[in-house]
Amino acid sequence: MLRKKAAKLLTLALTAVLSVSLFAGCAKSGQTSEQVIRYNLGSEPKTLDPALNSAIDGATVIVNTFVGLTRLDSQDKPIPGVAEKWDVSADGMTYKFYLRKDVKWSDGKPVTAHDFEYAWKRALAPETAAEYAYQLYYIKNGEAYNAGKAKAEDVGVKALDDYTLEVTLEYPTPYFLSLTAFPTLMPVRKDIVEANKDTWATKPETYIGNGPFKLVEWKQKDRIVLEKNPNFYDAANVKLSRIEMRMIEDQTAALATFQSGELDFIESPPTQQIPDLLSKGIAKKYPYLGNYFYVINVSDKAEKIDPAAAKALKDVRVRKALALAIDRKALIETVTKAGQVPATSFVPNSIIMQDGKDFKNKDYYKAEGDVEEAKKLLAEAGYPNGQGFPKLVITYNTGQGHQNIAQAIQAMWKEKLGIEVELTNQEWKVFQTTRHNKDYLIARHGWIGDYMDPMTFLDMWTSNSGQNDAGYKNPEYDKKIDAAKREADPIKRIQLMHEAEDILMADMPVIPIYYYVNVVCMKDYVKDVHKSPLGFVFFDKAYIQK
Repeated sequence: MLRKKAAKLLTLALTAVLSVSLFAGCAKSGQTSEQVIRYNLGSEPKTLDPALNSAIDGATVIVNTFVGLTRLDSQDKPIPGVAEKWDVSADGMTYKFYLRKDVKWSDGKPVTAHDFEYAWKRALAPETAAEYAYQLYYIKNGEAYNAGKAKAEDVGVKALDDYTLEVTLEYPTPYFLSLTAFPTLMPVRKDIVEANKDTWATKPETYIGNGPFKLVEWKQKDRIVLEKNPNFYDAANVKLSRIEMRMIEDQTAALATFQSGELDFIESPPTQQIPDLLSKGIAKKYPYLGNYFYVINVSDKAEKIDPAAAKALKDVRVRKALALAIDRKALIETVTKAGQVPATSFVPNSIIMQDGKDFKNKDYYKAEGDVEEAKKLLAEAGYPNGQGFPKLVITYNTGQGHQNIAQAIQAMWKEKLGIEVELTNQEWKVFQTTRHNKDYLIARHGWIGDYMDPMTFLDMWTSNSGQNDAGYKNPEYDKKIDAAKREADPIKRIQLMHEAEDILMADMPVIPIYYYVNVVCMKDYVKDVHKSPLGFVFFDKAYIQK
């Protein structure tokens, strides 16, 4: 992520992208009796359209202004949302959702099953170009429609009446109910969207949601302001009256604002200060299901950027050499300093499967790397000691944490492999487009799980995935992922996903660096903000207690 996607997906600086804060009339002192939170979103969202968003920053706004058929509870398990109940057929292929009749949009109009049918088909429509369309491929004919091989009416989602939605799947999907809580599957209003196709998600008057809060202001590169939605079906249990989301990208500035009392909950404090903040109890660590990694452009588009570099990077021996030359243990101890775990696989640890075991069952390389093997592979590829190797360019989104990591890896590749590396940074919104369009050689990336299953990290690299920023294509990998999605036996499914990850790590279009942890600084009077390991920040239960 989101949740898919990473993400989720936002600036994923060192350990996260988001920050939470309190807004009050007496901002400087932080003293207020109002139920108001100021929250540092960090970067300006590229979009707040549920169908088009693929970053954590945008997703955090969306999950607080929209609600899907299900919602996630404090344990990130799906519970009733707009749907008060549902039936599932014996074969697990058909879901019938029964919607609450008291659910309204923020403008007071009723939310119906037709809004979900429209939203899901819109996300799948080829002309929408939703990166997360593949999250709806589980629905019958969803992929075919997205590929232009089926019609909208062929897609297995249908409003039987205003308050009953029937969904037919291609195959049983054990985490489908979790997907129905994901931003891409949230409802949108056809009349609003069709009348304001390019602008509806940018203005308070047309950004009509059905969640606990509503958008009342979006001042570019400054703030997004949400207020309690009186038409929310569970408004009686929403304590906050207002959330002001700031966009302070600089971690040092965000910490200074926190220390001055103007922010009450921030994430990703400056790297150098994390150990001290943790030791003093000012900062705390929270779990974060994600992987910080570098993605390599293995598509034909790389040749237009630098033919020599593209040729080198298409050699799997070069990609493996680059991965093995990184000492992740040293990088975490001396650069990131937040207690992250070296990533020795792509799927992170802490995903417990049906067999009771963690999905991560092997290390594909040592945390310290293997310089000798890296040198050997580079020599076999025709670049002994880096001789004749073209200059590489690492592109990352602006942020001190990303810069520190890039500089460390730049130094490792130079010292250990003799490879020259240039660094370039871009504003977050620009960077997302650059990476998605494959206008780079090597780019910083991060992915936060969209749901608690290894598939959220694996299916993004299939040939037809809208999140496949590497341009990676391996038919055997695609077959393994497809087989895993269709496999009913949980043990066989686990094995197929392991085999898929083996292929991915053998081809190395990505270079895992570390598994995320979420470091936050929080005032003690901020209560019940749910910081999900999936990257979302939920404010529907939050309150201020002074």
